[in-house]
Amino acid sequence: VQLQASGGGLVQAGGSLRLSCAASGRTFNSYGMGWFRQAPGKEREFVAAIRWSSGSTYYADSIKGRFTISRDNAKNTVYLQMNSLKPEDTAVYYCAAARSYTDLLRPGYDYWGQGTLVTVSS
Repeated sequence: VQLQASGGGLVQAGGSLRLSCAASGRTFNSYGMGWFRQAPGKEREFVAAIRWSSGSTYYADSIKGRFTISRDNAKNTVYLQMNSLKPEDTAVYYCAAARSYTDLLRPGYDYWGQGTLVTVSS
């Protein structure tokens, strides 16, 4: 399974971006997918996750109300709509997929994408 993340870029504070993560390869059966981010000099942190079958979503407190995670089952794609972006949202954003049950808020996923850079200017 390969994960291809896209949609990052440079945006001014208050702007929006939508990240996409498409899964391809072997038959893809996922328990859940998530987004994590890593800012320079900081550890990777959880952003959002979605349980594939039920659509249940989970968010970090720092982005709750501003970011929305969603999925397109037919396309094996997960999205992260990011609104009201702040300079502190600047980071490389990684998508990840879990084959079976795991704590979606922790980085114990089976597959990881290559990351896409989001830069928010003040």
